[in-house]
Amino acid sequence: MNLHSNPAQADAPPIRLVIHGGAGTIERGKLTAEREHAYTQVLAQSLAAGYAVLKAGGSSVDAVIAAIVVMEDSPWLNAGKGAVFTHAGRNELDASLMDGATRMAGAVAAVTTIRNPIRAAQAVMTRSAHVMLIGQGAETFAAEQGLEIVDPSYFHTEFRWKQLQKAIAEERVLRDHDVNISTLQPDKDEKRGTVGAVALDRYGNLAAGTSTGGLTNKRFGRVGDSPIIGAGTYSDNRSVAVSATGTGETFIRTAAAFNTAARVQLLRTPIVQAADSVLEEIAAIGGDGGLIVLDANGHYTMRFNTKGMYRGTIGNDGVAWIGSYAGNELPQENSHN
Repeated sequence: MNLHSNPAQADAPPIRLVIHGGAGTIERGKLTAEREHAYTQVLAQSLAAGYAVLKAGGSSVDAVIAAIVVMEDSPWLNAGKGAVFTHAGRNELDASLMDGATRMAGAVAAVTTIRNPIRAAQAVMTRSAHVMLIGQGAETFAAEQGLEIVDPSYFHTEFRWKQLQKAIAEERVLRDHDVNISTLQPDKDEKRGTVGAVALDRYGNLAAGTSTGGLTNKRFGRVGDSPIIGAGTYSDNRSVAVSATGTGETFIRTAAAFNTAARVQLLRTPIVQAADSVLEEIAAIGGDGGLIVLDANGHYTMRFNTKGMYRGTIGNDGVAWIGSYAGNELPQENSHN
C-alpha cells in the first residue's frame, strides 16, 4: 500500500485534487508502452483540468467534475467513452457526485446516451429533489437539463468490443482490464478502470465523484458501488472526501466510502489507518481495490491492496504527481493525519 500526504503551502489556503483511474494487478511489462503513455497523459490532463478550476477560485465540486470529464472523454479508461460492454452489447454507465459542504449528492445508473454521466449526477444533485435516477428516466432528465446526449454508438470502442467477445467465449464476467493488453486473452491480472476524484477548494470545502462503465459481460441491469453514495463515493467537510475503485459488490457490502469517513469523524482514526482498515474488511470478504481520501486540511492518501492503482495528485504548487505501480512513490512522503 502507498501513502501520499503533503502539507499545504503556508502562504495560501490549501487546495488539493486527488484522482484515480482504477486499481488492480498493474505491473511493468503488462502494458504496452503506448497504452502506459496514454494512461499517464489522461491522468495528467485530468489533474490539469481540475487544478485550473481550483487555482481560479472555483469550487471543489466543479474541480471534481472537470477532472472526471477528461477521464470520461478518454477511450482508455472504463468510464464514458471507454466504457466496457454488457452481455447484451451495450455500454451502461454509472456515476455519482457529493458536495462535502452541504452533503447534497446526485447519481445516475445504467445510462446509455449521456456523454458525461458525472454531469448528469451533478444535475440530479442540483436540479432535482432526488439523489439517484436510473436508465431511461435519468436519460430523459439529462436531456431536459440540456446535457449532451449521444447515440449509444459513441461509446463503442474496438478494444472493449473484443474484450466482450473474449468474456463471452470464456463465460466469464470481467472487471475492466481482465485481459492481457497485448494479446487480448483473459488472464488472472484483474484491473479495475473506474475513475474518480476528490478535491479541496480554497474555501475549505470538499467534494468527491466517481464514474464507471461497470463490468464486461455484466447482465440483468447490474449496478456496482460507483453510483451508490456511501459505497463508491462520499464527502463531508467534517471528515473526508472518498472515491473508491475495485470489486464493487464488496465495496457496497462494507459501505466502503462512508465507512472510511465515519472512522475519521467518529473514531478520530488517521486517514491512512481508516482507509487500510476498510480495505482489510473488503479483503476479508473476498474483494480488493483502492481508495483515495482527502481531508479539509489538505491531507490525503491513495491506498490500495492490489499491485497498483492509476492515481495522481496536485496541490498549491501546481506540480502534478502521477503513479501506477506499487513502490512508485512521491519523492518525499509526509504523514499528516
